[in-house]
Amino acid sequence: EVPLVESGGGLVQPGGSLTLSCVATGSRFVEHVAIGWVRQAPGKEREDISCISTSDFETYYAESVKGRFTISSDNAKSTVYLQMNNLKPEDTAVYRCAMGLCGAGWYPLRPETWSHGTQVTVSA
Repeated sequence: EVPLVESGGGLVQPGGSLTLSCVATGSRFVEHVAIGWVRQAPGKEREDISCISTSDFETYYAESVKGRFTISSDNAKSTVYLQMNNLKPEDTAVYRCAMGLCGAGWYPLRPETWSHGTQVTVSA
């Protein structure tokens, strides 16, 4: 297991953009199967929104973010990015990055391996 550290959250107006970063520390990034993002808003179920395989760069997006969010990986920097455009109030949540399996779906490993979380707030 490799510690994951995310950054880049904040407050943004509807229609705005943010980029989240997730750095895998202490190990070679390419050894891991996939890195992705989950989010959870107060009172709502967790949503597994996107992932990328660091070996073949296959990606997955939940319908709620498809066309607005883009995930990418810089293996040399052991970093995965989530570019979030056209943000909506319903995107407000705590975002965490995780390791797991990525393909037709996104299957994060157990929560104990996830990053601590960064708050994204979309509000006018």
